[in-house]
Amino acid sequence: MNTAESPFIRSIMLYGEEGFFRLQHSFVTIIGMGGVGAYAAEALVRSGLGKIRIVDCDIIKTSDINRQLLALSTTLGLPKVVAAKERLHAINPHLIIDCCHSFFHSDTKDDLITADVHMVIDAIDSLNPKIELIKHCIDQNIPFISVMGAAGRIDPFQIHVSMLSETMNCSLARAVRRRLNKHGISAKVPVIFSEEIPCKCHADLAHQMTTEATETSGTYLRGRFRQAIPSIATLPAIFGLIAANYVITHLLQKS
Repeated sequence: MNTAESPFIRSIMLYGEEGFFRLQHSFVTIIGMGGVGAYAAEALVRSGLGKIRIVDCDIIKTSDINRQLLALSTTLGLPKVVAAKERLHAINPHLIIDCCHSFFHSDTKDDLITADVHMVIDAIDSLNPKIELIKHCIDQNIPFISVMGAAGRIDPFQIHVSMLSETMNCSLARAVRRRLNKHGISAKVPVIFSEEIPCKCHADLAHQMTTEATETSGTYLRGRFRQAIPSIATLPAIFGLIAANYVITHLLQKS
Protein backbone atom coordinates (compact mmCIF):
# COMPACT_ATOMS: atom_id res chain seq x y z
CA MET A 1 0.00 0.00 0.00
CA ASN A 2 1.41 3.38 -0.94
CA THR A 3 1.17 6.39 1.33
CA ALA A 4 -1.78 7.90 -0.52
CA GLU A 5 -3.84 4.76 0.18
CA SER A 6 -3.02 4.63 3.88
CA PRO A 7 -5.94 5.05 6.32
CA PHE A 8 -3.60 7.43 8.17
CA ILE A 9 -2.93 9.69 5.19
CA ARG A 10 -4.39 12.75 6.90
CA SER A 11 -2.19 12.14 9.94
CA ILE A 12 0.86 11.75 7.67
CA MET A 13 -0.04 15.04 5.98
CA LEU A 14 0.07 16.68 9.42
CA TYR A 15 3.06 14.97 11.05
CA GLY A 16 5.11 14.25 7.94
CA GLU A 17 6.43 10.77 7.19
CA GLU A 18 9.22 11.05 9.75
CA GLY A 19 6.81 12.01 12.52
CA PHE A 20 4.36 9.30 11.55
CA PHE A 21 7.17 6.73 11.51
CA ARG A 22 7.99 7.80 15.06
CA LEU A 23 4.39 7.23 16.17
CA GLN A 24 4.25 3.86 14.46
CA HIS A 25 7.31 2.78 16.43
CA SER A 26 6.15 4.14 19.79
CA PHE A 27 4.77 2.11 22.69
CA VAL A 28 2.24 3.66 25.10
CA THR A 29 0.67 2.11 28.18
CA ILE A 30 -2.73 3.25 29.47
CA ILE A 31 -3.70 2.30 32.99
CA GLY A 32 -7.50 2.48 33.34
CA MET A 33 -9.90 1.89 30.47
CA GLY A 34 -12.98 3.68 31.74
CA GLY A 35 -14.51 6.97 30.66
CA VAL A 36 -11.09 8.62 30.17
CA GLY A 37 -8.73 5.82 29.19
CA ALA A 38 -10.77 4.28 26.38
CA TYR A 39 -11.11 7.60 24.53
CA ALA A 40 -7.38 8.18 24.94
CA ALA A 41 -6.60 4.74 23.56
CA GLU A 42 -8.85 5.16 20.53
CA ALA A 43 -7.43 8.58 19.69
CA LEU A 44 -3.89 7.24 19.86
CA VAL A 45 -4.66 4.27 17.65
CA ARG A 46 -6.51 6.39 15.10
CA SER A 47 -3.48 8.69 15.06
CA GLY A 48 -1.15 5.87 14.06
CA LEU A 49 0.36 4.60 17.32
CA GLY A 50 2.00 1.26 16.60
CA LYS A 51 1.95 -0.47 20.00
CA ILE A 52 -0.25 -0.09 23.05
CA ARG A 53 -0.73 -1.82 26.38
CA ILE A 54 -4.13 -1.41 28.02
CA VAL A 55 -4.66 -2.25 31.68
CA ASP A 56 -7.89 -2.55 33.68
CA CYS A 57 -9.32 -5.09 36.12
CA ASP A 58 -12.98 -4.10 35.74
CA ILE A 59 -15.91 -5.36 33.68
CA ILE A 60 -18.45 -3.26 31.77
CA LYS A 61 -21.60 -2.47 33.76
CA THR A 62 -24.93 -0.88 32.90
CA SER A 63 -24.01 2.30 34.78
CA ASP A 64 -21.00 2.76 32.46
CA ILE A 65 -23.15 3.31 29.37
CA ASN A 66 -23.72 7.01 30.01
CA ARG A 67 -20.04 7.94 29.53
CA GLN A 68 -17.75 5.06 28.55
CA LEU A 69 -16.82 4.44 24.93
CA LEU A 70 -16.67 0.67 25.36
CA ALA A 71 -20.00 0.33 27.17
CA LEU A 72 -22.73 -0.98 24.88
CA SER A 73 -25.74 -3.22 25.38
CA THR A 74 -23.69 -5.87 23.56
CA THR A 75 -20.57 -5.56 25.76
CA LEU A 76 -22.13 -5.68 29.23
CA GLY A 77 -20.27 -8.13 31.45
CA LEU A 78 -17.14 -8.18 29.31
CA PRO A 79 -13.77 -7.16 30.75
CA LYS A 80 -13.10 -3.62 29.57
CA VAL A 81 -9.74 -4.59 28.09
CA VAL A 82 -11.33 -7.37 26.03
CA ALA A 83 -13.89 -4.99 24.54
CA ALA A 84 -11.14 -2.43 23.94
CA LYS A 85 -8.88 -4.91 22.18
CA GLU A 86 -11.63 -5.89 19.75
CA ARG A 87 -12.49 -2.26 18.99
CA LEU A 88 -8.89 -1.10 18.59
CA HIS A 89 -8.01 -3.99 16.30
CA ALA A 90 -11.06 -3.16 14.19
CA ILE A 91 -9.57 0.32 13.72
CA ASN A 92 -6.08 -0.95 12.91
CA PRO A 93 -5.64 -4.72 12.39
CA HIS A 94 -1.86 -4.24 12.37
CA LEU A 95 -1.80 -2.67 15.85
CA ILE A 96 0.36 -4.47 18.40
CA ILE A 97 -1.74 -4.62 21.53
CA ASP A 98 -1.04 -6.06 24.96
CA CYS A 99 -4.32 -6.58 26.78
CA CYS A 100 -3.93 -6.88 30.59
CA HIS A 101 -6.97 -7.72 32.71
CA SER A 102 -5.11 -6.72 35.84
CA PHE A 103 -5.10 -4.36 38.82
CA PHE A 104 -2.19 -1.92 38.95
CA HIS A 105 -0.38 -1.79 42.28
CA SER A 106 3.00 -2.39 43.87
CA ASP A 107 2.94 -6.11 43.11
CA THR A 108 2.07 -5.70 39.42
CA LYS A 109 3.82 -2.44 38.47
CA ASP A 110 6.99 -4.02 37.08
CA ASP A 111 5.02 -6.32 34.80
CA LEU A 112 2.67 -3.57 33.56
CA ILE A 113 5.15 -0.69 33.17
CA THR A 114 8.14 -2.21 31.43
CA ALA A 115 11.38 -0.57 30.35
CA ASP A 116 10.39 -0.50 26.66
CA VAL A 117 7.36 1.76 27.27
CA HIS A 118 7.83 5.24 25.81
CA MET A 119 5.00 6.95 27.68
CA VAL A 120 2.20 6.26 30.19
CA ILE A 121 -1.30 7.65 30.59
CA ASP A 122 -2.57 7.45 34.16
CA ALA A 123 -6.37 7.16 33.92
CA ILE A 124 -6.79 5.56 37.36
CA ASP A 125 -9.51 6.87 39.65
CA SER A 126 -8.33 5.09 42.85
CA LEU A 127 -5.89 6.99 45.05
CA ASN A 128 -3.45 4.28 46.18
CA PRO A 129 -2.83 2.75 42.72
CA LYS A 130 -2.59 6.26 41.25
CA ILE A 131 0.13 7.20 43.72
CA GLU A 132 1.95 3.94 43.03
CA LEU A 133 1.86 4.57 39.28
CA ILE A 134 3.11 8.16 39.53
CA LYS A 135 5.93 7.10 41.88
CA HIS A 136 6.92 4.25 39.58
CA CYS A 137 7.03 6.43 36.47
CA ILE A 138 9.15 9.02 38.27
CA ASP A 139 11.49 6.34 39.67
CA GLN A 140 11.91 4.73 36.23
CA ASN A 141 12.17 8.08 34.42
CA ILE A 142 9.24 7.19 32.15
CA PRO A 143 7.30 10.19 30.77
CA PHE A 144 3.64 10.24 31.77
CA ILE A 145 0.51 12.33 32.05
CA SER A 146 -1.82 11.88 35.02
CA VAL A 147 -5.55 12.59 34.71
CA MET A 148 -7.30 14.03 37.73
CA GLY A 149 -11.03 14.04 38.55
CA ALA A 150 -13.47 14.39 35.65
CA ALA A 151 -16.65 13.39 37.48
CA GLY A 152 -19.17 16.02 38.51
CA ARG A 153 -17.95 18.58 35.97
CA ILE A 154 -19.89 20.01 33.04
CA ASP A 155 -17.74 22.89 31.75
CA PRO A 156 -15.00 21.81 29.29
CA PHE A 157 -13.51 25.31 29.25
CA GLN A 158 -12.22 24.88 32.81
CA ILE A 159 -10.01 21.90 31.92
CA HIS A 160 -6.26 22.60 31.98
CA VAL A 161 -2.95 20.85 31.42
CA SER A 162 -0.54 21.93 34.13
CA MET A 163 1.62 20.68 36.97
CA LEU A 164 0.05 19.04 40.01
CA SER A 165 1.25 21.91 42.20
CA GLU A 166 -0.93 24.33 40.21
CA THR A 167 -4.25 22.46 40.53
CA MET A 168 -7.31 23.80 42.32
CA ASN A 169 -10.84 22.68 43.19
CA CYS A 170 -9.99 19.02 42.59
CA SER A 171 -10.15 16.73 45.62
CA LEU A 172 -8.31 13.93 43.82
CA ALA A 173 -5.44 16.24 42.86
CA ARG A 174 -5.30 17.54 46.41
CA ALA A 175 -5.11 14.01 47.83
CA VAL A 176 -2.45 12.99 45.30
CA ARG A 177 -0.38 16.07 46.12
CA ARG A 178 -0.54 15.42 49.87
CA ARG A 179 0.33 11.75 49.49
CA LEU A 180 3.31 12.46 47.22
CA ASN A 181 4.55 15.08 49.67
CA LYS A 182 4.46 12.44 52.42
CA HIS A 183 6.64 10.24 50.25
CA GLY A 184 9.07 13.10 49.77
CA ILE A 185 8.40 13.34 46.04
CA SER A 186 9.04 16.86 44.80
CA ALA A 187 9.30 16.12 41.08
CA LYS A 188 6.99 17.98 38.73
CA VAL A 189 3.91 15.90 37.92
CA PRO A 190 2.11 16.81 34.67
CA VAL A 191 -1.65 16.54 35.03
CA ILE A 192 -4.95 17.24 33.34
CA PHE A 193 -7.48 18.75 35.73
CA SER A 194 -10.59 20.89 35.91
CA GLU A 195 -10.73 23.96 38.11
CA GLU A 196 -14.54 23.76 38.05
CA ILE A 197 -16.15 23.13 41.43
CA PRO A 198 -17.93 19.76 41.05
CA CYS A 199 -21.71 19.71 40.83
CA LYS A 200 -23.61 18.48 43.84
CA CYS A 201 -24.63 14.85 43.76
CA HIS A 202 -28.19 13.67 44.38
CA ALA A 203 -27.14 11.67 47.42
CA ASP A 204 -30.24 9.48 47.54
CA LEU A 205 -29.54 8.12 44.05
CA ALA A 206 -25.85 7.68 44.75
CA HIS A 207 -26.61 5.63 47.88
CA GLN A 208 -29.11 3.50 45.97
CA MET A 209 -26.59 2.85 43.18
CA THR A 210 -23.78 1.93 45.56
CA THR A 211 -26.04 -0.39 47.55
CA GLU A 212 -27.30 -2.12 44.42
CA ALA A 213 -23.77 -2.54 43.07
CA THR A 214 -22.65 -4.13 46.32
CA GLU A 215 -25.57 -6.54 46.37
CA THR A 216 -25.35 -7.63 42.73
CA SER A 217 -21.67 -7.45 41.83
CA GLY A 218 -19.79 -8.93 44.76
CA THR A 219 -16.27 -7.56 44.99
CA TYR A 220 -13.67 -6.56 42.44
CA LEU A 221 -10.60 -8.68 41.87
CA ARG A 222 -8.71 -5.97 43.74
CA GLY A 223 -9.71 -2.68 45.26
CA ARG A 224 -12.83 -1.68 47.12
CA PHE A 225 -16.25 -0.21 46.52
CA ARG A 226 -16.49 3.57 46.57
CA GLN A 227 -19.37 5.99 46.72
CA ALA A 228 -20.87 6.50 43.27
CA ILE A 229 -20.34 9.99 41.83
CA PRO A 230 -22.17 11.67 38.94
CA SER A 231 -20.70 12.07 35.47
CA ILE A 232 -21.75 12.85 31.90
CA ALA A 233 -20.48 11.64 28.55
CA THR A 234 -18.59 14.73 27.43
CA LEU A 235 -16.10 15.61 30.16
CA PRO A 236 -14.36 12.23 30.65
CA ALA A 237 -14.07 11.95 26.86
CA ILE A 238 -12.48 15.40 26.62
CA PHE A 239 -10.02 14.53 29.40
CA GLY A 240 -9.09 11.37 27.51
CA LEU A 241 -8.64 13.16 24.20
CA ILE A 242 -6.47 15.82 25.82
CA ALA A 243 -4.33 13.06 27.35
CA ALA A 244 -3.91 11.43 23.93
CA ASN A 245 -3.00 14.77 22.38
CA TYR A 246 -0.42 15.38 25.10
CA VAL A 247 1.18 12.01 24.38
CA ILE A 248 1.18 12.49 20.61
CA THR A 249 2.81 15.91 20.95
CA HIS A 250 5.44 14.52 23.30
CA LEU A 251 6.27 11.57 21.02
CA LEU A 252 6.52 13.77 17.93
CA GLN A 253 8.92 16.13 19.72
CA LYS A 254 11.32 13.35 20.71
CA SER A 255 14.58 13.34 18.77
